Amino acid sequence: MRTPIRTVRRHVLLPALTGCAALVLTACGSGAGATASAGAAAGAAEQLPTADVVSGVPKDPAAARLLPPGVTSLTVAYSVGGTPPGTSYLSDGKTLAGQDVDFTDAVAKVLGLRLHVRQAGFEAILPALGSGKYDVGVGNFGVTDERRKTIDFVTYINDGQGFAARKDSTLGRVTDLRQLCGLTVATGAGTTFEATLEKNRHRCTDAGKKAYRVQTYSETGALWSSLQQGRSDVVMSTINGLRYAVAHQPGLKFLNEYQRLDVGFAFKKGTKLAPAFQAAVNRLISDGTYDKILAKWGTTASAIKQSRISPPELKNGTTERN
Repeated sequence: MRTPIRTVRRHVLLPALTGCAALVLTACGSGAGATASAGAAAGAAEQLPTADVVSGVPKDPAAARLLPPGVTSLTVAYSVGGTPPGTSYLSDGKTLAGQDVDFTDAVAKVLGLRLHVRQAGFEAILPALGSGKYDVGVGNFGVTDERRKTIDFVTYINDGQGFAARKDSTLGRVTDLRQLCGLTVATGAGTTFEATLEKNRHRCTDAGKKAYRVQTYSETGALWSSLQQGRSDVVMSTINGLRYAVAHQPGLKFLNEYQRLDVGFAFKKGTKLAPAFQAAVNRLISDGTYDKILAKWGTTASAIKQSRISPPELKNGTTERN
């Protein structure tokens, strides 16, 4: 996906922000293209929920004390343009909205932090954390063992990988990637979906079948257009993003969940911020704000019992969330 495409500066204290003034899936999810993604987001803006579930969140002094000394503000990078509940724009074309934004704003309020907001392509965010360009990356980033080698995570939801197709497709539940042999699979560039597909492509040829083709997109609107127009046969993306798309686009069907993944705030390896963020997420869970955010975005099935720091990757499609 592309390098940073647009910068939004927000130098105000979080207590003054509302939940609809910020939040993305996906995770795993894909990133944004400048004009195209803004247009797609604007088209869906009327469907985005705008209930304020964040502005009343109080600061928690105990959690705030876990921050490194002197830390009062952070630079956060969002991957914008994904399918809701991922980060998108409201109808003004400027205000960010989505599940990730609400969670980030709520955590910042618990910790009493000021946020400086940036937007970047999905695949550009994680590498930039190590250089110090961003303090926190938010884009529905799935926690994988490969990513944990260079990135620290603080989990806040459980999402993962799934499939969708056109309603006229003969595909049913995809439990083995060999069911995709000979088909064209559309997915987001630089995502866990692309990595999973590429890693397992050989399984088709090993079985004497034609390998599936992996078709990647840096912009979510283009991905769905490829499916609707018949240039691809199936989409692999975030579970929550797929369910939302199928509910709001005619002629599509959700096939199934393939593998669950924990999703977390992303930091450079060895960050000192993780304990404070973990405490803040757990505070949101205990005071009910967490459930309100999930209910707003229709993702209650993604709830976790408690936040963890860089847990091992969920294996074999398990859906344990603790």
